[in-house]
Amino acid sequence: MEIKIPINIDQDNRFGAPDHGWRLRLYTIIFEADTRAGRIFDMLLISVIMLSVAVVMLDSLEAVRNQWGGLFNVLEWFFTVIFSIEYLLRMVCVRRPMRYATSVFGIIDLLAVAPTYLAMFFPGLHALIDVRVLRLLRIFRILKMGAYVAEFRYLGNALLASRRKIAVFMSFVMMVVIVMGTLMYVVEGPANGFTSVPMSIYWAITTVTTVGFGDITPHTDLGRLIASFMMLIGWGTLAVPTGIVSAEFVALRERQPPTARTCHKCLSEGHLSSACFCKDCGAALAACQKDKDSQQ
Repeated sequence: MEIKIPINIDQDNRFGAPDHGWRLRLYTIIFEADTRAGRIFDMLLISVIMLSVAVVMLDSLEAVRNQWGGLFNVLEWFFTVIFSIEYLLRMVCVRRPMRYATSVFGIIDLLAVAPTYLAMFFPGLHALIDVRVLRLLRIFRILKMGAYVAEFRYLGNALLASRRKIAVFMSFVMMVVIVMGTLMYVVEGPANGFTSVPMSIYWAITTVTTVGFGDITPHTDLGRLIASFMMLIGWGTLAVPTGIVSAEFVALRERQPPTARTCHKCLSEGHLSSACFCKDCGAALAACQKDKDSQQ
């Protein structure tokens, strides 16, 4: 039995591709990254996303904002208009726009533009919360990159496939830090900074993750022995989830090659880049047909 793994998170069968016309051509450009126009669109959009995030970061610096605040405002509205047009085009070129609007990347696309409009229509929000909080929400634009970079999609699928293994491992880690934190509370006690069991668990978490803030440290010989044991456990704690995700990442790449091609008849995904016909219904794929027409 063949297992199909969806590679393109953003290109979901629930949205639906148009059957023909300009909407189909627009859908191919926006949602299919394996076409030349799709690759150009993705690269341009990634560049705009990175520039907009850089503007948000620079705008948070008071000295830079005082000197270039006017330019930043103009750039902010430029990016907002670009992302708004992109959002509307995505809604127009799919057959089920509301399903796209309520999907993960649909919500992210909305969050990329909503703060600018909210700050314009609700200027009185500064009485309750600093408007800069809304401006910082624009950092969500960085999440839009996941829709256009294939490696992000593979990583997301690898995390999804290994979620049960990671959940079991994290449950084991939680049991370890709870037991060791409680033990340290008994050994060290409030006199040495371990004032409660939750505080001791906090120390266990910072120790097992090798962070070691140093705000709480053991003072007794037995406490230092337990701390040493926790540090050694920390090495394995960092390696295990990395190995789990890496194994799933490799398995997904071997199971299905990277492609975002979709059959416009049955909406089946995951076709080879060299394929000319759908692997499920046998219909001719649009990109291959265009190549044949150009050769003729």
